Order: sequence, then structure tokens, then C-alpha cells
Amino acid sequence: MSVRVRRVYDPAEPEDGVRVLVDRLWPRGLAKDAARVDEWPKAITPSTELRRWYHAGEGPYEEFAERYEAELAADEAAKALDGVRELLRKGDVTLLTASKTPQRSHAAVLTRLLEG
Repeated sequence: MSVRVRRVYDPAEPEDGVRVLVDRLWPRGLAKDAARVDEWPKAITPSTELRRWYHAGEGPYEEFAERYEAELAADEAAKALDGVRELLRKGDVTLLTASKTPQRSHAAVLTRLLEG
């Protein structure tokens, strides 16, 4: 089973498997039926405060990743992350994000945790 990251604006592909939106906010300009999102576990998304801190350019990606991992250790987030791990045990999972740079976003942190 594999996990991959794609932009939510990209068209769905058959090899996507379960499509999991990992953004707290619904992507701008995207109709819900067009997104083909199967799961939206908001508990595994970065907190509003952390997201704003990172997007304001107040700290490096590495510090963002550390803070985000700490948030994911909280009970509700950890349970939701386990839910995504369970999906991954059953088949392929695609993490969807609106981020223009998914490789330096929370989706990359999630991918590392799910694959590790």
C-alpha cells in the first residue's frame, strides 16, 4: 500500500485509492462534488494558529514540522491519524492539499509519519 500527495485541484485518478483532504479549510473555488474527497479528518490538520504562523513566514519549515508533529501527538489528532493508517493498511491513500508546495507543507509531514 502506498501514500502519496496531490493537489486537491488536480483531477482524480484511478490509482488514488482513498482520497483524504488534509486541509482545515475547504479549497477555494472547488465544488465539493468535483473534489472527489472520501475522507476529511480535520483533527489531523494543523491548528489555525500554527498554519497562520507558518504562512506569515515567522519560522522555518523544520520548526513548523516539529510543532505540527507535537499537535499530532494530542489524543484527538492521534486517533484521527490512526484512522488514516488503517485506511493505508487496506489500500492506497492519496493526501489532498491546496498547498502550492506540498513537499514543504503539512502533507509532507503526514506522509513521513504514515510511511514510517
